[in-house]
Amino acid sequence: MANFLSSSFSDFGLPARLTEVLTSRSIHTPTPIQAAAIPDALAGRDVLGRARTGSGKTLAFLLPLVARLSGGARPKPGAPRALILAPTRELVGQIDEALQPLAAAARLTSRTVFGGVGQGPQVAAIRRGVDIVVACPGRLEDLMGQGHCTLSAVQITVLDEADHMAALGFLPVVRRLLGQTPAGGQRLLFSATLDREVDTLVRAYLSKPARHEADSAQSPVSTMTHHVLHVEREHRLPVLVDLTSAPGRTVVFTRTKHGAKALVRQLQRNGVPAAELHGNLSQNARTRNLDDFRSGRVAALVATDIAARGIHVDDVALVIHADPPADHKAYLHRSGRTARAGGSGTVVTLTNTEQAGEVRKLLRAARITAPTTRVTSADHPVLATIVPGSRTLADPKELSSNAGAPGEGNARTATAAAPPAGRGRRRSGGRGRQRAAARQHPAGGTAQGDGGSRTGRGGSRGGHSAAVFSARRH
Repeated sequence: MANFLSSSFSDFGLPARLTEVLTSRSIHTPTPIQAAAIPDALAGRDVLGRARTGSGKTLAFLLPLVARLSGGARPKPGAPRALILAPTRELVGQIDEALQPLAAAARLTSRTVFGGVGQGPQVAAIRRGVDIVVACPGRLEDLMGQGHCTLSAVQITVLDEADHMAALGFLPVVRRLLGQTPAGGQRLLFSATLDREVDTLVRAYLSKPARHEADSAQSPVSTMTHHVLHVEREHRLPVLVDLTSAPGRTVVFTRTKHGAKALVRQLQRNGVPAAELHGNLSQNARTRNLDDFRSGRVAALVATDIAARGIHVDDVALVIHADPPADHKAYLHRSGRTARAGGSGTVVTLTNTEQAGEVRKLLRAARITAPTTRVTSADHPVLATIVPGSRTLADPKELSSNAGAPGEGNARTATAAAPPAGRGRRRSGGRGRQRAAARQHPAGGTAQGDGGSRTGRGGSRGGHSAAVFSARRH
């Protein structure tokens, strides 16, 4: 365990060009997991880090990885010098996004490898020779099976979100990939929890690892406020419309892909710019929808559990469990999209009478205390208390007139419809007037509006851009 005494990245002895990259992005103070893991990783030790997403663990492994590869021999064709494995395409992309400025400063090259897109550019880059491959396990194994890549030259291997890889069934592939890396190479494993499968992986492939725990997904976040709303089915959509039209970015979770798609359409019909994120979308649609959410072109992202750890967006103000999660771990991981890196956020779980017992059990297991309020309409005063601020709706005709192609998740819908901030029709004044659109238009109906976008907490919904590289996300 680390004593967390380091107050500056320069204390670690990192190359000056890397600390300059951090300084240029206003990243000055290491987070606990960074202060704990970086010195041992820089020394070449295997590291086991336990920390939830949003705690800064991406930089905890990227900084020592780039520092240790700096100045080394050029990579040979088809033989990367470092490997980073992550469970989802979105996470692979975001790791690489954080890596790029560091790699550029150190004159290193990298390539992302994941499915859902053509393999040609991936194969071409690896054949030319890259220092670092950031990959999803399945596609990487496919490329290796075709003879395009070997791991025989890998000096450093990183496993990110190891417990999520276990939950998705990736560990057999991960074991096969690790078996192809040199036995004496450095291995860094980061996980929010250490389940039996992950612990087996640690014992088999890490050698006397330095163990560091900054925080755990099993511990509640003190800056996160939790609420349970007892809402029967007929009131569910009006309540969701009200909450998602409040200021601030919102992530809404459903259990199924069909449920996510249907809810996005219902929100759009009621004037909420929304996009979906789930496994049925093409990679281009997933990337586009996530970019629209990051940039503020859509107000709400409706996702399945693929996004519980697959997205990292600054300043998500509200997480809504429209469908209760399967278990307490899923609850904590979903909820972790808000209140990241010391920020604050709100989590709302919707439950009906049939689900109430299940929700009570998972909250107990998660060690979460949350008040429960029975809500029978979008006029209930608790909604304004939980998520304060004027509600703003766009023109639903614009949201529905530019629907995307089938299978693309209507990815362009909200983008085309969200006009500049300040031009939307706000449901302000008395609470009855604020909730009028939600009351008058149940699922499938059409709310009235003048075409506008939601204004965000402390800024514009339509124009607020998420930080690309920050301590909060990484």
